[in-house]
Amino acid sequence: MDSSKNQSSKQSPIKFVIMISVAAAIGGLLFGYDTAVIAGAIGSIQAKFDLSPALTGWAASSAIWGCIIGVIIAGILSDKFGRKKVLILSAILFAVSAIGSSIPNNLTQFVIARLIGGIGVGIASMLSPMYISEIAPAKIRGTLVTLYQLAIVLGINIIYFVNLKISTSGSEQWNIDTGWRIMLGSEVIPALLFLILLLFIPESPRWLASKGKSEDATLILEKLNGKEQATKLLKEIEESFLNEKGTFKELFQPGLRKAMIVGIFLALFSQITGINAIIYYAPEIFKSVGFGTESAMFQTVIIGIVNTLFTFVAIAFIDKLGRRTLLLWGISGMIICLGAVGLLFYLDLSSGPWLLLFILGFIASFAMSLGPIPWVLISEIFPTKIRGIAMSISILMVWIGVVLITQLTPMLLDGIGGAFTFWVFMINAIILLIFTYKMIPETKGKTLEEIGKLWH
Repeated sequence: MDSSKNQSSKQSPIKFVIMISVAAAIGGLLFGYDTAVIAGAIGSIQAKFDLSPALTGWAASSAIWGCIIGVIIAGILSDKFGRKKVLILSAILFAVSAIGSSIPNNLTQFVIARLIGGIGVGIASMLSPMYISEIAPAKIRGTLVTLYQLAIVLGINIIYFVNLKISTSGSEQWNIDTGWRIMLGSEVIPALLFLILLLFIPESPRWLASKGKSEDATLILEKLNGKEQATKLLKEIEESFLNEKGTFKELFQPGLRKAMIVGIFLALFSQITGINAIIYYAPEIFKSVGFGTESAMFQTVIIGIVNTLFTFVAIAFIDKLGRRTLLLWGISGMIICLGAVGLLFYLDLSSGPWLLLFILGFIASFAMSLGPIPWVLISEIFPTKIRGIAMSISILMVWIGVVLITQLTPMLLDGIGGAFTFWVFMINAIILLIFTYKMIPETKGKTLEEIGKLWH
């Protein structure tokens, strides 16, 4: 803590909080990097180990099951040992997985390494936004937590280009023997960067206060908010603890029960409105309606660029317009685009430029709203003493949604066709729009303690 104090003493509070928020957000970059790296490697892994379709699916999805384990344990560990220590654990798991998944001699060794990495992803998917939320001043908290979503998108885009560079560096046989190992091993570089940066961030002041370490919490609050605000904030934080029991049962009592419903609903519907169906299966969707392989891959790159650009729209407006307003506009745009894509399939007009246009419209609408805002809201709506376990339950629903969409999308496209598949996603988006209008309060500009009072 002393080193953090010395380094930050000459910096303005805003600069300091931005620096440590960026450091924590690297967890999102690793999230995106790790979940997307397998896309470029799985074909060569299948050939290397002569895998059946079922085992290929297991190799590709094993990290997701690790994510579920990571999310489940992250809340318990972070509430007991602190946010910083468990984030450091996630960085170590990333690095171990990167090395382990690049050197296996059989599928079992590969799956174990990917499971370890998945645990790291799961921990980071919960703790990075939580940590940023707990250290960020209220007026810029939404912007700073959105950096996490931006980092996810950047991680996905970076590994797509890394995979492309590696895959074109040798022959097909070289890729089967060596290329995929370099792809997976390359994650050790951002993992070590994440680990090094985490060594220089402070512990969450709200976690310190919850453990009775008020003096340590005050020192950090002063660095993050200035001396004037620090005393006031610490008083608010400690007063909020008087109404918190910190028990699992508390989450399902009147008041907080509504916060729990909001967290679970947002997390699940952020996935089952179709984003990963497009991210994971866009090339196959484009090829199925007549685009060539090269054209389909190029259009996937365009999707990635649009996803990144409109995440910056969220960063610019989330603390100005508010979370609820952006959600209502963004989800409305998603509904229109999903309905239009379904109609193009239904009328057999999906081979023209309109399909790409409406898919890009969907991606843009998602990126400015449902992409970042669930991470922001889920990280700020729960009381400090139970924030860890409450976020674990909510973020677990993200990964359940990922599993459902990954498994069901190919079946839906084959079984009911493109039109009705996208209309199913549209119906889910309509349900979410109604839920947002009826159930989600505006939280912009409020401290975490003020948000806690909304539920009572």
